[in-house]
Amino acid sequence: MTEERLIISRKTNNKFFLMIAVGVVLLIAGIIFMAAGGGAEHHAEGGHGEAAAAGHEAASWTKRLFVNLWLNNVYFTGIALIGTFFVAVQYVAYAGWSVLIKRIPMALNYYLPVGGVVMLLVFLFGGHDIFHWTHEYLYDVNHPEYDPIIAGKSGYLNFWFFVIRMIIYFALWIGFSMWLRKESMNEDLNGGTNYYHKSIRISAIFLVIFGITSSTSAWDWVLSIDTHWFSTMFGWYVFASWWVSGLAAITLTVIILKQNGYLKMVNSNHLHDLGKFVFAFSIFWTYIWFSQFLLYWYANIPEESIYFIERLGGNEGHFAWIFFMNLVVNFVLPFLVLMTRDAKRQMIMLKIVTIAILIGHWFDFYLMMMPGTLRTDAGLGFIEIGTALIFLGVFLLTFTKGLTKTSLVPVNHPFLEESVHHHV
Repeated sequence: MTEERLIISRKTNNKFFLMIAVGVVLLIAGIIFMAAGGGAEHHAEGGHGEAAAAGHEAASWTKRLFVNLWLNNVYFTGIALIGTFFVAVQYVAYAGWSVLIKRIPMALNYYLPVGGVVMLLVFLFGGHDIFHWTHEYLYDVNHPEYDPIIAGKSGYLNFWFFVIRMIIYFALWIGFSMWLRKESMNEDLNGGTNYYHKSIRISAIFLVIFGITSSTSAWDWVLSIDTHWFSTMFGWYVFASWWVSGLAAITLTVIILKQNGYLKMVNSNHLHDLGKFVFAFSIFWTYIWFSQFLLYWYANIPEESIYFIERLGGNEGHFAWIFFMNLVVNFVLPFLVLMTRDAKRQMIMLKIVTIAILIGHWFDFYLMMMPGTLRTDAGLGFIEIGTALIFLGVFLLTFTKGLTKTSLVPVNHPFLEESVHHHV
């Protein structure tokens, strides 16, 4: 089989740069509105009641900016990482059906180096704005703000250990992503099955590392925002959200490439399998969501239920609409739309659902982070939209660059023929 190269036109690249430019303009406009103390960007004065007791004051524009940078970077880093995870799962499962689309998840992880740099910089400069536990006085017994619960977690939640963990995560993720990519490219050049068997071994090691780091990074980057609260299911919950978003991104990319005349050998059978993945793991995400919610709801212990109260009735009901929208967009919509066999084979249906899921799970991360950081100062204004557009533009630039680096079809993969003749 001949290789198939993706060519990204200057026009397409310019669209991505335009997206970033629009994002920057909106972001600056939002900052000016907030700095002026009025306009659409400013929301109800925060820092009252429980928030004030926890040492929260009305959020400044810098705090809102840092929280948004963190939110978007965690979201897109997760999607990039899922690219490597998807490929590793296919190798370990000896999967044949996915060979034709394998290069798409493989290119997602080109964002990881950007994600690593942004994550480190935002934490170094904005850590105090995002994480309550970073304040030194919480650990000083003689200080009036001393917090024995947070002080008890200082063995794990301390500045240097946090930074070292972050660097280790990205070093491992980027290292294994590049390693798998290199083996796949060598297979294209030289053929044979050696590279395939080596990739299986690499993938098996990566999956063990991913199993640990996907949970610990979720504790570090998301769970520790609400420092007092804990959930033994949280690693799974963040993974489920990342995984569904990653599957949606892969499926949407396959459809867009197919509609632009690429991936000629991909047919409705491959789309059907991708649709089954998206359908099944939307239900899996809901299962994790419900299991976590139900346990806290029926136990009704104040220090546990506070997390959901803040998202439902607390904070003046500020987040309640997102709480319910989250369930509708991320569960009800994919469940009802993709239930039939035909829907999973139709590009238009898959396109609608995958775009909705990608937006829905961005809101899922929004709901995980905003109540613990910005409280009632959180909004959905120019700053949020601007930051999201900038990250989306950068992500698409790195992703499409990755796609152009090599053939879209792994020409010497031993299971290529099986994928071409795949039928479900």
